[in-house]
Amino acid sequence: MRFLLILPLLLIAGPSRAGPCDELPKPSVTIKRIEERISTNTEYSYKSLTNIGASLARPGKQVLGLTRGNATVGFASNTPSIIDPTGRWECTSPQITLSFGFSPITVYVAREFPKGSCAYKEIHEHEMRHVEAYRAHIASIEKELTETLNVRFATGAVWRGPVGQTAARLRQELDARWAPYVQRQIKRVDEAQAKIDTAEEYDRVANACGGEISKVLRGKS
Repeated sequence: MRFLLILPLLLIAGPSRAGPCDELPKPSVTIKRIEERISTNTEYSYKSLTNIGASLARPGKQVLGLTRGNATVGFASNTPSIIDPTGRWECTSPQITLSFGFSPITVYVAREFPKGSCAYKEIHEHEMRHVEAYRAHIASIEKELTETLNVRFATGAVWRGPVGQTAARLRQELDARWAPYVQRQIKRVDEAQAKIDTAEEYDRVANACGGEISKVLRGKS
């Protein structure tokens, strides 16, 4: 699973002072869920999918289908600012947007099970449960992300810091603290995904469609 990080130019928090800086809007945080793009891939054999998904598969089980989501975290900002008459300090109001989610999501079904067949339907429906787990997890962590980032950034007061220095300091904070934090929250989806791939579910799918799938796995036509 690959994580993408986009770091904006923002300014670190500092004590605000009355004056022209009060003309700036209050800092804000906006959270956006990325609308996932779902594609289906039927190019790989089940043996290839078993190799690709080896770290996720149960020992001794063949992988008939696989769902892979690309976890994406992106910070963007609009930071109106005012420089004080001395030219040494500036105040800013970070308007931060966090975009997060899984995009794209690719659903793989082994090529031995052509679209339209009972086997394809069973395998595809199983994989769509993984897609729904991705969606449900992203929705479930939105409130926590919003509250946590608001506590840090939407302080109600504009920020003040040395001209030309604070942007780099905040980029470091985002890189070292907030991007990994969001990534950790996203990665918690692995727990929900593991609950779908039970031994019973593997056996149910493998023996579905009147033995159609199990025959392919045994090398029979």
